[in-house]
Amino acid sequence: MAKFMILMVVVVMDLSIGGWGVETVQEAPRRIHTLFSVECQNYFDWQTVGLMQSFKKAQQPGPITRLLSCTEEEKKGYRGMHLAPTFEVPSMSRHPKTGDWYPAINKPAGIVHWLKHSKDADNVDWVVILDADMIIRGPIIPWELGAEKGRPVAAYYGYLVGCDNLLAQLHTKHPELCDKVGGLLAMHIDDLRALAPMWLSKTEEVREDRAHWGTNLTGDIYGKGWISEMYGYSFGAAEVGLRHKINDDLMIYPGYIPREGVEPILLHYGLPFSVGNWSFSKLDHHEDDIVYDCGRLFPEPPYPREVKLMEADPNKRRALFLSIECINTLNEGLLLQQCGKWVP
Repeated sequence: MAKFMILMVVVVMDLSIGGWGVETVQEAPRRIHTLFSVECQNYFDWQTVGLMQSFKKAQQPGPITRLLSCTEEEKKGYRGMHLAPTFEVPSMSRHPKTGDWYPAINKPAGIVHWLKHSKDADNVDWVVILDADMIIRGPIIPWELGAEKGRPVAAYYGYLVGCDNLLAQLHTKHPELCDKVGGLLAMHIDDLRALAPMWLSKTEEVREDRAHWGTNLTGDIYGKGWISEMYGYSFGAAEVGLRHKINDDLMIYPGYIPREGVEPILLHYGLPFSVGNWSFSKLDHHEDDIVYDCGRLFPEPPYPREVKLMEADPNKRRALFLSIECINTLNEGLLLQQCGKWVP
């Protein structure tokens, strides 16, 4: 009887502080799923290993899924199925109707396919969407970052100048809602369901609008419509009425100096970066099969003690440490994969 009374007291106390029953109710609508999109290429395989290694180290909650776009021909010789939890999606690199070669469209197309055909999409409340060339430094919890239903959280992409000019006026009925965002996206699954088809449709629309690919309208330094998918996202979000909570501190490009007191939770190595005489650019490794080449890693960056000698400013020094952390995380993943100890 005494044991029973003690148990009852424990249960009551647990419930009173948000234990079992209460916690279950609170946690039910907070399931997170992380997505990233890639193609069947060595270029994306080494990036996948880096992202997956950081996903595990950061202890990101919930599952992660790689949306893998491959043609049947590409799949025949593909070696990387084991690198990440994978959901295969049809390749739209070559558009089935127009014949346009634009691999970036696989991102919205893959998400549309995942939403329609994956059982995981029916068992999730919040979705975090990343690019393959990212390193996670800490848990990305949408509601802790301020995301709400109808108000996704995203990183700031200031170069999307088309939100402020004729481009937005041509491609959305609500140019005033166009947000310059990308990179890190954290949103409610209902918002993603509303957005994804429009994201794909607007990507196709902007990509076909060759007359307005100019750098002065898009901010694309190449003027080749390569960032059409980014505008597809911003214009699609405007069309369905989503306004983003834009955070410029969550994500940083290695080589950039973080604001004092800011600790970014995501490194996006889309641009070349350097530490002293050492440098790295992902574009130098476009055909690189390093992920399968046993014993070969990316060139080792300077040690922290060397960085301390080369830079006296503490904030600039912190930026250099972030660059080192980025490449070291990539190399950690590569080493585990090459040694046969890779567990996605």
